[in-house]
Amino acid sequence: MEARASSEVLQAFAALVHSGIEDERIDMLRAALTFARIEYPHLDSDPYVSQIEALARRVSEKIDDPGDPAQSIAALNYVLFDEEMFRGNTADYYNPRNSFINDVLDRRLGIPITLALLYMEVARRAGFQLFGVGMPGHFMLKHYDIDGRSYFIDAFERGSVLSEEDCRHKIESIHAGQITLHPEFLLIVTRRQMLTRMLNNLRAIYLSRRDFRRAVQVVDLILVIYPRSPQDVKQRAALRYNLDDYKGALNDFEEYVKMAPDASDAEEIRQTALGLRRSMARMN
Repeated sequence: MEARASSEVLQAFAALVHSGIEDERIDMLRAALTFARIEYPHLDSDPYVSQIEALARRVSEKIDDPGDPAQSIAALNYVLFDEEMFRGNTADYYNPRNSFINDVLDRRLGIPITLALLYMEVARRAGFQLFGVGMPGHFMLKHYDIDGRSYFIDAFERGSVLSEEDCRHKIESIHAGQITLHPEFLLIVTRRQMLTRMLNNLRAIYLSRRDFRRAVQVVDLILVIYPRSPQDVKQRAALRYNLDDYKGALNDFEEYVKMAPDASDAEEIRQTALGLRRSMARMN
């Protein structure tokens, strides 16, 4: 049985993130709502886009000076966290529903990266530009004011504003001192990188639950963004094999060897593909 995301979801996602679209023009919200169709095949994105737009109008009404970052942050925090009660799901952090933006909007619960997506999409529509910051183990946001000064915002902590020193303490706390802050940890990420991180989170959750069917759908979507990723092709091969999709697994194993002929495991994968091809021939 072939294991893959539905062609309709793949086509819809590709239409939003394909390489011909400039990164800054990617519609993050609709892309996230599209990959939520892994879990909700008949999801209608429009009501959720309308919710974000309505939240942004309420935020805009509270901003008198769009050039004052503190005022914009205060308005965002008041609407999202005081009025709407969005919050981090610390009680059930690894629930896959925390990774779907429709569920975040329905339940008012999320993880750092989905709350960051919510925050930045509302902010953008209210005229406040934010960028993602992919620290290891914790996703945050960054704003540059007109003088080039940067503000770090933690949507998981009710929109708190952090200094670089605060970020250092946070990363050391998260990793129990095993990881220290490096300057590159505070660099902004692209929209494609942010979407990929969201998908990687979801893949890890499905793998931990041994839900290989949904995991392979996630890898399909990652490969829409980065089609030349050998490691993702190899993992999809293993997932397809576990799902008895031997034809798909063989194609991926052989594609991996073509993409990474000098990889340390290339010969092992080549022999695996050869053995699988022989087994399939005996089945026929």
